Amino acid sequence: MKYRVTALTPLLVGGGEKLSPIDYMVYKDQVSVLDQNKIFRLLAKGPRLENYLTQLKRAEKLDFASWGGFAQNFASHRIAFEHPTAAQAWEQARGLDLFIPTFHAGASGPYIPASALKGALRTGYVFSHASEQMLTAAAVHLSGERPNFRRVSEETEHRTAGNGSQSRMRSILIGDSAAAPRQGFKVYLVKTAKLEERGGKFSVGWKPAPVFAEMASPGTIFEGTYGGHVERLSDPELLKMLRWKEPATLKTMAEGANAFARHLLGTEAIFAERAGLAQLAKCIEELQAKLETADQEAGECLMPLGWGGGFLSKTAFGKTENEQYRKLLRLVPFYQKAMASGLPFPKTRRIVHCNGQPASLAGWVKLQLLD
Repeated sequence: MKYRVTALTPLLVGGGEKLSPIDYMVYKDQVSVLDQNKIFRLLAKGPRLENYLTQLKRAEKLDFASWGGFAQNFASHRIAFEHPTAAQAWEQARGLDLFIPTFHAGASGPYIPASALKGALRTGYVFSHASEQMLTAAAVHLSGERPNFRRVSEETEHRTAGNGSQSRMRSILIGDSAAAPRQGFKVYLVKTAKLEERGGKFSVGWKPAPVFAEMASPGTIFEGTYGGHVERLSDPELLKMLRWKEPATLKTMAEGANAFARHLLGTEAIFAERAGLAQLAKCIEELQAKLETADQEAGECLMPLGWGGGFLSKTAFGKTENEQYRKLLRLVPFYQKAMASGLPFPKTRRIVHCNGQPASLAGWVKLQLLD
């Protein structure tokens, strides 16, 4: 059986790799990724190798005037900037901001690992089965002398999605996607927007450091195969042994993912309104319309995937206005400063710039089960 993942907004599913600014050159609004092995072999035949190695050691980025020919003749591949303004922002950025996160790729090209898909589906499933009682139990656990935050999250996941041999995810067999053509990938400019309050009114500010990321453009398609033990897991005796009320299938996972997407997009719409970002609000409205359509189709869902979704895309408790939840977050050292501000939490979002404007959320996809 096959599945299809379609990028609805710019998508980055990374493997932790980044292009260093000495591993590429920018020319004519394109990132030319250098094949350094070929360059070393060529320079080793003449006297220029030492100069090249010296610049690699000292420079923030390669001097195009001296080495630009390599960008033309020794590029393993090229990635276009999404818009000329992104290339202009790159020229003005600090060297530390020029490391480009790249899409996960194998020998055949960029693809989506199965672990990323299963992780996103699991988050939606936990969200749809979590309860206020679990939040209260977590608060009690963290009020002790030695709170273990990791243990709290594990207990919540185990009570909803199961653990070990009882994990619902063990019934889901899903493979890595096939590689997608590189023509569908671009380097996008991503900035972090933050809510600011002045005189009782909200406005938007921007953190100074930009991010340039290789992302799959909207419309890029990834396909792969999936399976499951549906018939076997429908056996009443087996369900009783596993302590499951019903078998977990990709279709039930998709229903949980849609419930999570509905809540998350509602929260993002409030942020866009408060920040006064009209194009972002339009993007969210379009996603909500596509979610309504997906809800009518069995085995079809929308979900946030990969990099850029921030805190809300990774938490099963998304109602951060809940006072019990805010009390929990105040106990986490990393969030104490943000919670003390009194602003809606989280107050920041990564916003993808399209056509030179802050216009889109990152990482929203549509998953379809084709068979």
